Amino acid sequence: MFDPTSRYYSIEDATLIVRDADGKTRIVKYKRRRFVPTAEGMTVMVEHGFVQGERLDNIAARYLDDPLKFWVICDANEVMRPEELEEPGRSIKVSTPGLGT
Repeated sequence: MFDPTSRYYSIEDATLIVRDADGKTRIVKYKRRRFVPTAEGMTVMVEHGFVQGERLDNIAARYLDDPLKFWVICDANEVMRPEELEEPGRSIKVSTPGLGT
């Protein structure tokens, strides 16, 4: 369902049986909820000073060689959404991707 580099790849799958309005049942497959892990124990590679006009995917490409790993930076800073970090003057931590990331 998800690419192996996705933050959701290792999250457990679940199923739900639902009944439609016409009485037929169907199975809905979904991923369980992902919680942002604590940054405790993560290895910080660098602290990056965010400047006007930057984007987190470009920072991920620079330090992690993969723009799709922006979420590793989000995890290191204990936020869910990239825009929470995209504030000029803010210092953001860039950690090394852990196992399963």
